[in-house]
Parts: sequence; structure tokens; C-alpha cells
Amino acid sequence: MRRYRTIADLPAVIPVFPLAGALLLPHGQLPLNIFEPRYLAMVEAAMAGKRIIGMIQPRDPDDANSHPALAEVGCAGRITSYSETEDGRYLITLTGIARFRIVEERNTSTPFRQTAVDYAAYASDLDISPAEPTIARVRLIDALKPYLASRNMQTDWQSVKDAPAELLVNALSTMCPFAPAEKQALLEAPDVAKRADVLIALIEMANASAKRPTDGKPIN
Repeated sequence: MRRYRTIADLPAVIPVFPLAGALLLPHGQLPLNIFEPRYLAMVEAAMAGKRIIGMIQPRDPDDANSHPALAEVGCAGRITSYSETEDGRYLITLTGIARFRIVEERNTSTPFRQTAVDYAAYASDLDISPAEPTIARVRLIDALKPYLASRNMQTDWQSVKDAPAELLVNALSTMCPFAPAEKQALLEAPDVAKRADVLIALIEMANASAKRPTDGKPIN
């Protein structure tokens, strides 16, 4: 059964987990290993309530402050997998529901941060059966081959060719080791087709950078 039909079904105030480089996308999944006391408390509160946590990046990924300024856009996810370890950690999986913009941060007594959020600009994220977007799959594969090879990463190329566009784009966006700002650009792309364009551009730029000569010699 479809759980979230409209943005009115989503909570207006949610706990948020600031984590640089972590990317949760609508309909995607993000496994997390929770061990800090404040985030253990966050998971416990979410499990006792609507099971929703907002993933968001710090505005400055190098900010070591325990209370960094947050990016404007994040993604709300539902805890769809949960287990406890013997040493007190929580292993959870978030499934992306919809992106949001932060309206304001709330003053609360909880050890974790909570924000009022607005989903209006991303209401289409709730569409669980969107039309298959058109992406430049051949160009993506051509760029992906040297990108993965240079990083000793392997993939099932037949699956890449056959996978639904959204599944493929979201999986690669999450898996590839992009910088936090690049992850944010992928998150904020208006739709899957535009996200695919951003993904291809990032991979091609990384490939071009790897070929750039250093001291007059190509990088192998």
C-alpha cells in the first residue's frame, strides 16, 4: 500500500542527520551505522514515532563544529530496516521519500537537531510510478567504464544496460565517490533526467581530470 500519497501525509517537523557526503535520493536507499549517542537517541525517537529522518549535508563539509550550518535541501527517508548490535549500535536503512527545504531549525531539548521543512517544491518525488525518463545511457556507460577502471571498481555491465533509469542513476549517484558539493548537486537536480545529465557531467569531468598531465607526463 502506498504510504505517502501527498505531502500532507509527511510530518512538518523532522529530526535531521547532518552527514557530509551521504546521499539519500527519493526511492533510493541509504544504509547507516549509527553509534553516536545523539543519533542513537534520534533513531529511537524516530522508531517510536513516524520512522522518518531527514538526511542533509552540512553547508561546509569541512566545518568541524558539532552544530554546523545546514544545506538548504535534504531528503526525508523512512526507516525500512533496523537492527541492533551487541555493542549498542543501530544498523538502519533509510528509503528516500521526498526532498525538502529547511524552513527553520527548532529549539528543542533533544540531543539531535529538528527542523521545520517544506516539501512543496518536490511533491513529484512521491510519484512511485513515474514515466520512464530518457537518459543518455550510452554516453553514461562510455564515461563510466574508464571512471570505474581508474578506481579499481567493478560492475555488472549487463545490469547497467538493463536497469530502469531511475534505479541506475540513483545507484550510481550514491555509489560514486563524489565530493559533498557534487552530491548536493545531484540531490538538487529537478528530476531523474536532469540528475542523469549532472551525473554524466561529473564523471566526464573526473575522467578529464585524471588524464590531465602532471609535470609534462600523463597520469596512468
